[in-house]
Formats: sequence, C-alpha cells, structure tokens
Amino acid sequence: MQKAERGRGRQRGGHALTVSVAGQRLAIPANDVAEVIRHPAVTRLPLSPRGLIGVANLRGTVIPIVSLATLLGEDKADASSLRVVVVGTDRPVGLTVDDVSSLEQSDRLRSGENPVRFIDVDALMATHFGAVSKPAALDSGALAAARVAEASSAAPTEAFFSFDVAGQEFALPLGSVREVLALPDAIAVVPRTDDAMLGAVTIRNHLLPLVSLSSLLGLSSSGTGSAKVVVALIKGIHVGLVVDALKAIVRVTLDQIDPVPLILTRGRQEAQIQAICRLDEGRRLMSILSADHLLEDGLTERLAAGSDKEDELMADSGTHARTEQFVVFQLGSEHYGLPIGSVVEVVVKPETLTKLPKAPKFVEGVMNLRGQIVPVIDQRRRFEAPARSAAKARIIVVRIGTGLAGFVVDNVSEVLRVDENQLRPSPDLASRQSKVIDRVANLELDGRMILLIDPQELLDQAEQDMIVAMHGTASAPS
Repeated sequence: MQKAERGRGRQRGGHALTVSVAGQRLAIPANDVAEVIRHPAVTRLPLSPRGLIGVANLRGTVIPIVSLATLLGEDKADASSLRVVVVGTDRPVGLTVDDVSSLEQSDRLRSGENPVRFIDVDALMATHFGAVSKPAALDSGALAAARVAEASSAAPTEAFFSFDVAGQEFALPLGSVREVLALPDAIAVVPRTDDAMLGAVTIRNHLLPLVSLSSLLGLSSSGTGSAKVVVALIKGIHVGLVVDALKAIVRVTLDQIDPVPLILTRGRQEAQIQAICRLDEGRRLMSILSADHLLEDGLTERLAAGSDKEDELMADSGTHARTEQFVVFQLGSEHYGLPIGSVVEVVVKPETLTKLPKAPKFVEGVMNLRGQIVPVIDQRRRFEAPARSAAKARIIVVRIGTGLAGFVVDNVSEVLRVDENQLRPSPDLASRQSKVIDRVANLELDGRMILLIDPQELLDQAEQDMIVAMHGTASAPS
C-alpha cells in the first residue's frame, strides 16, 4: 500500500467499512479499501506461510488472498467466506471475510456502548509476513536468456518431443514444437478437404488448422479419448497435429540417432521419417518425423492460405513479440511450469527405483539415465500435494547447478508458450518462506494460473551439494 493511503487510513475521521469475520464485527478504514469482490477462484501456493490462501486474478493483476480470520488468531477455516476486501492499490492484497455489512462514519463506530474494533491492516501484515522485498520490474528477457545460456553449457544433445500414434512412438525436434494442448471440444469442420484435415480451432485469437497425424502416416488411431494437439511449425505455418497421447521430452546423444535404412526410403510415407532413435539400449525405438515432409505441398498451400504464419504472429502485437516456453505439469489440483531450457527430459516413472545406502532422506531412490545416476525426489511430498494414482506419474529430469535431479509429478499436461505480458511476479508475501515460485503465468483467456518454478530453487544449497556428491561417488545401477 502507498504511504499516503496508510496515513489517511489511520486518521480518526472519515469512514470505515464494517465486516464480519468468525463471528466478530470489525472495521477497516475506507481509505485502505480498494474494492470488495466475490470470493474468486484461488490457486494455492506451495510452502506458503500460514494465512496465505493463494493467489487470484483481479482484472489481469495477480493478487495474494489472505485469511483475515487467521491473521486475527482464529482457528476457524474460511470455507464460509463469501467476500474478499481488496486493500491497497500499489500492491493490492485480498482479505477474506464472511460478510460486508456497511460503510459508516469512523467516529460513530469507535464510540457508543459496543465500539467496533478497527483493523490495522499494515500492522497485521507485518506481524505475519514480515518485511519483504522484490524487484519492482520483471525482466523476463534476462531470465530467459540466463536459462538458455545455462542449458547450452551442458553436454551437446538433440532434444525431441515424443508422442504415441496408433501404439507407436514418434517424435518431432523440440525446436519445431511450439506448444502442446488438450484437444478442444469445439472444432470447426471444413467440408471437402483432405482426409487428414480434421478442421480448425481458435487458439488465443488465431486460427489453428488441425491435422490427424495417424491419417498422415497411414495408421489407425487408437481413439483413447485423451488426444492431444501438438502445435508444430511446418514450413512457417502453425499446424495442430492430433496425436493419441503425449510420451516424453527426450534428449539423446548423436550416437543414438540412426538414419532410416535406404531400403525403406523409397516412398513419401517413409520420407516423413527422417531418423530412428535408439533408447533403453535399443529396446525402444522412436521414429523421428521430418516436419518439412509431413504434409504434401498441396495441403501445405491450402493451410497457408487460411493460417497465420510465424512472422505474422510475431508482428501481430509488439507486446507479444517475446515469449517463453514452459513444460506444464500437475501436482494435486494445481498446475506448475518449468522453463523448457532447464528440463533435460520427461520420462515415465519406473515401477521400482534403486535405493542407495546413506542417500539423503529427501531422495526417494535413483534411476539410470543413459549410464548416469539421477536421484529421484517426490515433489508431491515436498509441495504438500495430496497423493494421486501413480498410473500417469512422470519424472521430470532437471539440470540444477552441475547435477541432474528427477522430480516425481502427477502428470505432464502440455508444453506452453507464454507471452511476456502474461507473466507476473509471485506475491511478496510468499517470498520469505519459499522462493521456488518466482513468477505466475496469468492466462486470462483460459481462466487459469500456472505457477512458474525457478529450477535453481527446487533444492537448497546443501541439497544441491549432496546431489553433486552422489553424481561423483555413485555408479549407475544396472
């Protein structure tokens, strides 16, 4: 809150807003109140201090939502809270209340047989959350550049995004994948088109053609009902490739990639596959698709006529020119994002993990990643997320400092490209307890928030040192 507002709020004159909290009638100086809203949808912040319920979207601004009952020492939960009083204008905070009664003169509320207790919002916030400070401006470009530089310092590998089509594993180079989304319910069907052309959808005010990858490859889709859309850049055009299921992000060394055997490269269908990748010591083969040869020239021309090209999308608005890409995963009911440059790969969680003697308690076990030992950490427990079925559990392998660590998550849902003007700093109130969530992606069109993680804060320095020591002293399990 601005100092001038605080000073006016403490004057004995003027008006005050009366509210009900846990059976008490309280007053908040009117000069401290920005507005009163209905209880919004709240995204819970992990490891947050007591009293901080989460964050919410207020017309494009991410504000912390705080339990006023908790600040006042009440044990009563806020399940019945129907209103939120937004205080302050510079750094607004939402206070949950049971009801808003009236706006009255402050002197009248202070006098009489039953004077109303006035709330000093600043003092309450300082007592529970302390003095916090964060950069006033968010330099998304600098953050992204630092993370790209960090990723490029690792050993050279090729990165691919893999998915299932008709029970087979295929992949595209990660650089050609713009994002991955759930298949929308509403698809505009275009009559008299190619059999592979499913129709079109609107994604963030841009038309996206949808193409069945199983039809392009001459395969029969399994029709699992959980289809995903891989948005790929094909000859300068954004195309949504419909696949049966997501598989993983895979980074491999060049010696694991073989060209397609010459005897198989005689037809167009084979030309759509540019290489074969050997994984799990050859027990798993992944076909790498050639983005430039996926579509016939005639279909490419028809898609180009009604689609937005890459340069047009970038030039559509000066504020949308710079974006960042995140791997989105789920823990409990919340969605989180990691910068894609920090993600080494995403794999299905093995049925069993190898236990190491004298391993730190926070390490659930270790896994073998191309001969390198990777400690596996259950991020659900660390973020105090409720346990879920392990059927879709994934391990996100992240480079932290000079080592690798795998974090167990409930599900990896998408790869998302976010405009920089949709990125917000995380609330100041959470910074004292945890720096893990450094930003929030406020996706107003989708009506959701994604908590963005600083990968270097997933482990503290002592834990990072232990991980490095494990890499240096342990041999990879067979």
